[in-house]
Amino acid sequence: MNSWEDWPAHFEVMVNWSDRLLSGLWTTVQLALYGGLLAFVVAVVLGLMAGSPSLWLRAPARIIIEFFRGISLVVLLFLLLYVLPQFWMRNPDLPFEDLVRNTFLLGVLALGINYGAYGAEAVRASLTTVPKAQWEATTALSMSWSHKMRRIIFPQAWALMLPSLANLWIHLLKGSAIAYIIPFVNDFTAELNNLRRPTDIWFSHAFIGLVVYFILALILTLFMQALEARAKHKLGRGPSLREILSPSPKATPADAIAPSTSSAGPATSEADRLPQQPTSGGAR
Repeated sequence: MNSWEDWPAHFEVMVNWSDRLLSGLWTTVQLALYGGLLAFVVAVVLGLMAGSPSLWLRAPARIIIEFFRGISLVVLLFLLLYVLPQFWMRNPDLPFEDLVRNTFLLGVLALGINYGAYGAEAVRASLTTVPKAQWEATTALSMSWSHKMRRIIFPQAWALMLPSLANLWIHLLKGSAIAYIIPFVNDFTAELNNLRRPTDIWFSHAFIGLVVYFILALILTLFMQALEARAKHKLGRGPSLREILSPSPKATPADAIAPSTSSAGPATSEADRLPQQPTSGGAR
């Protein structure tokens, strides 16, 4: 490890490399956003299928979820990068060859499928935590499965699944660092590896990389917390996002204020203020 006296020179090198670092950072942001959106779609579709009463939907969903949860992200990347194009090399007439050769798209696809399989379990588990009375009410109203999911069950499960999906999105952001092994994709980690050569690994990875990835994860956390607060407010389970962000505290309703007591002593009750009936004849 170099001494701290070398860090001013390292900062000068970082300024000279700022264009490359920003380009790599933008690639990482795109991987996290597109991969996260794809993972959300995969999670919702597979989660709803896994929670379906139909065996024809539930069984394939379970197979897909368990397969992509069990396979490593690195192995999945190699399958998409080096095995999948073999079909087009042996059959040149197959369509979508340009998409298969787009390495950035394959990286997004690997992140979305892998983390979407994990998210599917969060979606399915959130559906099961909706109170049983809500399911029984939809059955009593003769709602179809798609109708009850869209209007009753999924809005309640949405607020429950958001914390788990937020954690998975942060994991996806950190997992996107594996994209530095993808050809023609220079993400932020790849540029940090290049910055390490004129500086050192402690400055490039343990300082610059740590700070930048922490800020990105913090932004994702705050965004997902805002979505969770909005979802809970729509269900009547918490304050609105505007109330949370308001600098002034929420006013307490007048009818919720308890009767105050004077400093002279306890407040008199209504019965104490009524005129007392005179007693005569003593005790009987």
